[in-house]
Amino acid sequence: MAKASVETVEIKLTKSLIGSKKDQIATAKSLGLRKIGDTTTQPDNPQTQGKIKKISHLITVTKA
Repeated sequence: MAKASVETVEIKLTKSLIGSKKDQIATAKSLGLRKIGDTTTQPDNPQTQGKIKKISHLITVTKA
């Protein structure tokens, strides 16, 4: 019984959330990003891709 490998993306907050809209700050926090330099690994699915698109100007994304 083989498990399907789940694709993941590594997301790093590279710019400050100060001055961002409230919904962008909430999106960053939902990804687990609180301060500059924070990194998180998330599954590569449509929900995560939508969050990435919303705050793409604040983060750096790499495939993990």
